[in-house]
Amino acid sequence: MASMQLGTKTDASFQLDGHTWQFTSGLPGDVTIEIGETSFHLHKFPLISRSGLLTRLIGDFSNEDEHVCIVHLDEIPGGSKTFELIARFCYDITMELTAHNVISLRCAADWLEMTDDFGGENLITVTENFLIDVFATWADTMKALESCEEVLHDAEQLFLVSRCITSLAKKACTGFNAAVNNNEKVPTSNVWNGISPTNKPVTTYDDWWHKDVSFLSLHLYKRVIRAVASRGMKPETIAGSLVDYLKRYIPLLNRELGFNDGSYYKTVSPSEADQRNLFEDIVELFPDRKGIIDTAFLVRLLRTGMILHVSPSCQENLEKRVGAQLDSAVLEDVLIPNQGFNTVETLYDIDLFQRMIEYFMCMHQPPSAVCSPCIVEEGLDEGSGAQSLEAMASVANLVDMFLADVAADVNLKLPKFQSLAAAVPDYARQFSDGIYRAIDIYFKAHPWLADFEREQMCRLMNVQKLSQEASTHAARNERLPMRVIVQVIFFEQLRIRTSIAGWFYVSENEDEVVGSLEQDGVGDGNERAGMGEMRERVLELERDCETIKFEIRKLVKNKISWNFLCKRKSKKI
Repeated sequence: MASMQLGTKTDASFQLDGHTWQFTSGLPGDVTIEIGETSFHLHKFPLISRSGLLTRLIGDFSNEDEHVCIVHLDEIPGGSKTFELIARFCYDITMELTAHNVISLRCAADWLEMTDDFGGENLITVTENFLIDVFATWADTMKALESCEEVLHDAEQLFLVSRCITSLAKKACTGFNAAVNNNEKVPTSNVWNGISPTNKPVTTYDDWWHKDVSFLSLHLYKRVIRAVASRGMKPETIAGSLVDYLKRYIPLLNRELGFNDGSYYKTVSPSEADQRNLFEDIVELFPDRKGIIDTAFLVRLLRTGMILHVSPSCQENLEKRVGAQLDSAVLEDVLIPNQGFNTVETLYDIDLFQRMIEYFMCMHQPPSAVCSPCIVEEGLDEGSGAQSLEAMASVANLVDMFLADVAADVNLKLPKFQSLAAAVPDYARQFSDGIYRAIDIYFKAHPWLADFEREQMCRLMNVQKLSQEASTHAARNERLPMRVIVQVIFFEQLRIRTSIAGWFYVSENEDEVVGSLEQDGVGDGNERAGMGEMRERVLELERDCETIKFEIRKLVKNKISWNFLCKRKSKKI
């Protein structure tokens, strides 16, 4: 740490007795400086020879009557602790100038007007020269900035805070080594004949400065972040520092979030209001860039913000950030418990998830569509259509899994289910198995649904996109409306007919293919075995087709019988 020794005299005669500093030898003091509860019994001439302010206050004072002049300097920057060092400087008593006290001394020197007009190499000049050494190293600059808190107003007036922050930002952006950050010299290898015995490079880290700045108060930390951002620091590095700062001061972020988080939070400090204000200020500093923060952690931030009851604008900011990279989320990320205490609400926050989907769809609309500029996706252009479609497919799959998970909630209303399922277009779903499963679970949990409501629900899925396994299940699902079952069976039969036609085409050309292979000398038993398997598959498909036809006739027959019975009962009534 940088330091400078000032003064040539020993301090044996300058001692503290209770709350009073005085000289135990020499002439008695004729001036008393009072700062709070501390008093300094000093002499007039050493003080006025260095300070313009004291010259005006006590310069004309005469102690011929042996009276003591009393001066109150309660407003001096740094208080009595700093004035003790100034008194030593005026009397040329040994003292040490360090990164911890140079800021307060510089402010007090300016307040006392200790310029070179009142003695060469006065305190303002000495502290300014020493600041050059302080700003040369990261660690000393950090200590100087932290000490600005004690004299913040005066330090701001003298631009000392800005100078410290500028120095830190410059060092952070130029990439100081972690060893320098720990006040250690970077080891140098022994070189013999121009050849180094080791080729290991010195390791540097972009986040080496994160821990140090995380100890700063919020208002100073925000200024450091803005300074490094203005100098071109990578958004990923800035975001990492912001995350570290949040983790240090928001205890809830260091726990696994669950349903009992609210009760836990009431037992921690600092206060909820302080955490909320800090949370909102830090979130506002996040760079507007997609993917710089992990999606899972963004969701954790969102859930923490909801527990802290952050402002609507802060919550919307986080929702948009999660929505922008929703394609990288997993089901556990979006299953966010409802914060309300109403017993008729759903277990999970459906509206929140739907807002995220809307933000995501906004970013993946055609370029002509109007979209919120909150999040900028780097490299997005007209050639990214394939990536956009892949992302939409991932989100569609996430929506289907979410619906399947919440469908069993009896408080989930039909319009809300429909709105969420329709939030992604049909072309984003390669298969309809996921949405079919969610609909079937909803039917199980809501058996009181009317037929027309069930038909409305089934319009959310494309039966042509059902897999063979899902089609087989749907064809025998009594919870589905009759019309939907017929559609499923029809399209499955159409699919089988197409397959059978293809297999018949292969079968008709089998002999020709085998003969050609034998004529070319490349045919063997494997080709014949493959053709045999083709015949077996054709027969299997034919049997499946007959089974489906039988099921259709059975369902139609049951439907006609039921309608006939209902008509007879109505006539009797």
